[in-house]
Amino acid sequence: MQAIGKYRWVVVALLFFATSINYIDRQVIGLLKPVLEKQFLWDEKTFGYINSIFQFFYAGGLLIFGRLIDKIGTKAGYTVSIIIWSLAAVFHALAGSTAGFILARVALGLGESGNFPVAIKAVAEWFPRRERAFATGIFNSGTNIGAVIAPILVPWILGVYGWKQAFIVTGSLGFIWLIAWRVFYEIPSKQKRLSKMEYEYIHSDADEQIEALDERRVSWARLFTFRQTWTFVVGKFLTDPIWWFFLLWLPDYFSGSFHLDLKKPGWPLVIIYSITSAGSIGGGYLSSHFIKIGWPVYKARKIAMLIFAICVLPVVTATYATNIWVAVALISLAAASHQAWSANIFTTASDMFPKKTLSSVVGIGGMAGSVGGMIFPLIVGYILDYFKHAGNKAAGYHIIFIICGCAYLVAWLLMHVLSPRMKPIDLYAS
Repeated sequence: MQAIGKYRWVVVALLFFATSINYIDRQVIGLLKPVLEKQFLWDEKTFGYINSIFQFFYAGGLLIFGRLIDKIGTKAGYTVSIIIWSLAAVFHALAGSTAGFILARVALGLGESGNFPVAIKAVAEWFPRRERAFATGIFNSGTNIGAVIAPILVPWILGVYGWKQAFIVTGSLGFIWLIAWRVFYEIPSKQKRLSKMEYEYIHSDADEQIEALDERRVSWARLFTFRQTWTFVVGKFLTDPIWWFFLLWLPDYFSGSFHLDLKKPGWPLVIIYSITSAGSIGGGYLSSHFIKIGWPVYKARKIAMLIFAICVLPVVTATYATNIWVAVALISLAAASHQAWSANIFTTASDMFPKKTLSSVVGIGGMAGSVGGMIFPLIVGYILDYFKHAGNKAAGYHIIFIICGCAYLVAWLLMHVLSPRMKPIDLYAS
């Protein structure tokens, strides 16, 4: 594999930091959950409802942003997205009631939904197909870095200044990033800092050259007629909610099961999310390595994703652990495997669809993942409240971890049935 060119590293770095901020902002509420429950008298079901509302609007926002970005481009699309979500993140500090929090989560969901449609499209614009999984793995590791920073930063701010300042400080990070994005980012054809050699390498795939000459538009509704769209949709619907669970409920799980003090840096959480960075980058590298040694693209993605699905399974035993570090090890493996899976499932979209429709497809798949993420918190909330009232909340977590462990194999099997070879689509075939 040819090394990533110098300026492409700049693009990946921008996407990485934006994704890190995206996940810091969305994770703050989970880290403050015990404090906010006391402040606003929430039970588990209320917390589940709040997160389901976020997911509902995140899902709708993915459809809107996916189509919008295909029309206005990546530079403008990211600008709009991060302004909305950063303002929404800060607005949480002004919420004086549960209704105020819900309004803040609505705006945050709409704004944050632009992140992945822009980032996946930007990778497709800047990388040939054989390098996209690796590049996606790098920027997607920002989800983990954001999740690592938040358990260190948020408890410190909470302990020194209070929960309102935690939202203000983290929400302000996006505006700093926006300056760098406006200064340094542009699509390859308009980027004056890009060498001719690197530009030609980016477009070295034969089908990329053909696509660049094709200006025909594709209706949004037509994308739903392809099995490849539904392949991506099913994979996201079944597995995205598991990552949301890891983000939003792990602080509560460790607090209840192992008496983790959430006003101090959460080192078990830091370790889990740090290890997931290796999963994201390694997962992208593995399928790219398989392609490098001569495997067909579809086989490289499928085998890599099957490996990661199997690696999630041991998490079903996490609640039997009596030592916190055993639980950390099992959950770390599952979370890292999710991120490895994520790096590859995003790349399957760019394998099967041309760049002109990619943000729309990612938006559709992301919406499906968010619908799953909207349903799953409700299930989690009901399960935990039921067993909490029965005096055995740990049993509720055991059921939830079983669901988490099995979701990826089910998703892999259904994706394989829908699209065995993940063939690139012909948009204009009759």
